[in-house]
Amino acid sequence: MELLTGEYRNTLDEKGRILFPSRLRSELKENVLMVTQALDGCLWLFTPEEWKSFSSKLMEAASPFNSNSRSVLRRLIAPAQEVEFDKAGRLSIPQSLRDYAGLSKECIILGINKYMELWDAAKYKTYLEQTESSFREATEELSGLCF
Repeated sequence: MELLTGEYRNTLDEKGRILFPSRLRSELKENVLMVTQALDGCLWLFTPEEWKSFSSKLMEAASPFNSNSRSVLRRLIAPAQEVEFDKAGRLSIPQSLRDYAGLSKECIILGINKYMELWDAAKYKTYLEQTESSFREATEELSGLCF
């Protein structure tokens, strides 16, 4: 699989379906994605293969006897759902996940190498504005990175 990268704007229809970018869809081996709640108020989308790897690592690191671990598992693993593409290349985002991410009509899909994020467009714009200074600080910490 090639790297899943790029920023794509698409519309969520009244039935909660979003047309998935053909550029990203063409890189997928299967006709399904795992969709779950993410950090920062968006949704994470994984291929089944990446989800298996991610969730396995998370389960190995977490203990059901630790309250922080239980919180992470309840918010990332428990709400995950397998969603299949329809013949038109759309994903039907479950209502509970749409509610969590506050998805309205205009959405943004971000390809971030091994996973993707689905954002409400207005919420993503606000997120970028609110995190600009911390982003700049984070890039300063990477000053030793050369390419």
